[in-house]
Amino acid sequence: MTRRPLMTIGAAVASLALLAGCGGGGGEDAFSEEESDAGTIVIGSANFPENVLLMNMYAAALEDAGVTVETKPEIGAREVYMQALEDGSIDLLPEYNGALLAFLAAGQDQEVPRDVTSPEDVYDALQDVLPEGTETLPQSEAEDKDTLTVTQETAEEYDLTSIADLEPVAGDLVVGAGPEFRDRFQGLVGLEEVYGLTFKEFKPLDVGGPLTVNSLKDGSIDVGNIFSTDSSIETEGFVVLEDPENLYTSQNITPLIRSDKLTPEAEEALNAVSEALTTENLTEALARVQVDKDDPSVVAQEFLEQEGVIGG
Repeated sequence: MTRRPLMTIGAAVASLALLAGCGGGGGEDAFSEEESDAGTIVIGSANFPENVLLMNMYAAALEDAGVTVETKPEIGAREVYMQALEDGSIDLLPEYNGALLAFLAAGQDQEVPRDVTSPEDVYDALQDVLPEGTETLPQSEAEDKDTLTVTQETAEEYDLTSIADLEPVAGDLVVGAGPEFRDRFQGLVGLEEVYGLTFKEFKPLDVGGPLTVNSLKDGSIDVGNIFSTDSSIETEGFVVLEDPENLYTSQNITPLIRSDKLTPEAEEALNAVSEALTTENLTEALARVQVDKDDPSVVAQEFLEQEGVIGG
């Protein structure tokens, strides 16, 4: 396989750095160019609750295996945390195979073939665009896709069941998502190219978080980018629009790690987490964080104990 250096994204990092500062544990240290200590694995996360939860699962499993870890949660969007991975200030991330493939391919001026949609095909294609010095471990069956989601009232008003149904009415609707959604293929770019959608307005909010959910609820947006494991879909009765053109490919959770930090102990621990995760049990664990407001580190610890990954 061919490994290529990560694309130059200085402008994106500069524009999104403020996002990292909003996180509970990101801060300036997340972007230090100093590499982590040789014996420590620094685990980062994106700036949304599920990724923070997964980061804590990786941390707890590694610590149980005797690995020294440090966590840097809520670094920001992919454009930011991938730069942190490249410069060595983080070593490990919970990633999503399809979204990572689309991001890396776009950075190398490539397109993901339309027939690359299954978890296995996406994972295989990902190997050809990984940054030099990084690798992915076996992916989990657990999956969390991007969705376009509307309220029940909006679905009934415009007779919406799929993203394709938005084409004649998108010009009257406001869509909300994280700021990076504006420029991503799996955002406004792909929605226009694949589905012919041009919305009335784009509102930059958060990445499938409370701002987007609350904006859907109060009607300040009509369509929201929410992740498929988000508990609000069930609790609020939202309607997830089908994706017949597979703009959102498989999104299996996949550990992405710097090769020089992958020891046998770390590999075994991370593989055990991936094997334990399913879409269903991840959704349940995430509800404890989002709905019950439990500490994600506590939820992660108890999840791994319940699944037999670590000792109680």
